[in-house]
Amino acid sequence: MYVVTVTFRIAPEASGEFLVAMRENAQTSLEMEPGCHRFDVAIGEDGPETVFLYELYTDRAAFDVHLGSAHFKAFDAKVAPWVIDKTVATYLLP
Repeated sequence: MYVVTVTFRIAPEASGEFLVAMRENAQTSLEMEPGCHRFDVAIGEDGPETVFLYELYTDRAAFDVHLGSAHFKAFDAKVAPWVIDKTVATYLLP
């Protein structure tokens, strides 16, 4: 299994809109991508300007399908102006 974590720092004035868009992206990914097994969205204890994702895919190829999907590309373009910083890390489950 292929694990992806993402930490976003979001502009405070856009945090509500970002969370709505992120939850829609997560739900669509789970419903439409057979290789997407988990897509958790969490906010920081300090507030909704920090958003953490935990995503689980069958393999790297399934994650690449996610990145190439129309719904992800639309989401990414929509939220880009709201993202101050983004850190992505990937892992393999042994």
